[in-house]
Amino acid sequence: MSKITPYERKVYYYETDQMGVMHHSNYIRVFEEARIYYLDKAGMPFDVIEGMGLYMPTLELDCKYKHPLAFNETFHVEIRGEKFNGATLNLSYKVTNTNGDICAEGTSRHCFTDKNMKPVRIKRSHPDLYNAIAVHIEPSEKQ
Repeated sequence: MSKITPYERKVYYYETDQMGVMHHSNYIRVFEEARIYYLDKAGMPFDVIEGMGLYMPTLELDCKYKHPLAFNETFHVEIRGEKFNGATLNLSYKVTNTNGDICAEGTSRHCFTDKNMKPVRIKRSHPDLYNAIAVHIEPSEKQ
């Protein structure tokens, strides 16, 4: 198992609402950015996956908001692959600010499909991709 370093960036002005905090919808976008980062760090950049003729649609997404982030505030997203069977990938996200406050936590579940949206089991069809992801799976103690 290999740990991937957290994704990091600042809150952009356009992401904030009238109260001066990151709008709740933008956390979902941050999860997407972190997922792309995760795959890149796992050695399988998203453009390479799509170049293989594969897509990774989102099946489920959950986000719990805990502490607001403000404009220009730096945050980190710890992302973990928690469950993977070659057909679906479950990820968890923990967004923290530089004080260590948990700002949001969430999960997402994705599957692999071909361009016609037919499910693909990558363990058989794309073993290099399967192995690149499998080495980074860290099952949660809650499962």
